[in-house]
Amino acid sequence: MKRPTAAASGTATLLLAAVLTGCSDSTTAEGHGPTASGASPSAPATVDTKSEGKLGSILVDDKGNTVYLFLADKKNKSNCTDACAKAWPPLLTKGAAKVGDGVNKKLLDVTKRSNGDEQVTYNGHPLYYYAADTKPGQTNGQGLNQFGAEWYVLDTRGNKVES
Repeated sequence: MKRPTAAASGTATLLLAAVLTGCSDSTTAEGHGPTASGASPSAPATVDTKSEGKLGSILVDDKGNTVYLFLADKKNKSNCTDACAKAWPPLLTKGAAKVGDGVNKKLLDVTKRSNGDEQVTYNGHPLYYYAADTKPGQTNGQGLNQFGAEWYVLDTRGNKVES
């Protein structure tokens, strides 16, 4: 019997995540957390911090949902669209993002996505959720290699956290 390749295994994981989350590619009307609605946010997103055990103090939204960076992105420019954005929904905002506890205001910004949506950035990294994180505090996307590069949580300085 043949064993599945890493690519096949990754595809199966992605498909499972898409099924479990309804193929989300946007945030809620408030701009917090993935949904299948496709609605644009109606309020500014908030970036906060939370201590996550061995990962230390990492960036989350105001509901405690983990956000990630994508190593394939360029400074303030997302390279995650289409199927990628379904598995890794961007953290969208309406207007300037709000600063939560432990967040450096100088590192928090917003960039325009190719479709015109406003995506939150931190230290130049566009921020994303992971669709398989189904509740606050989960970090299931940490260190995954999907869509051509790795995904990591960020520390309060805006750097990737390797575990």
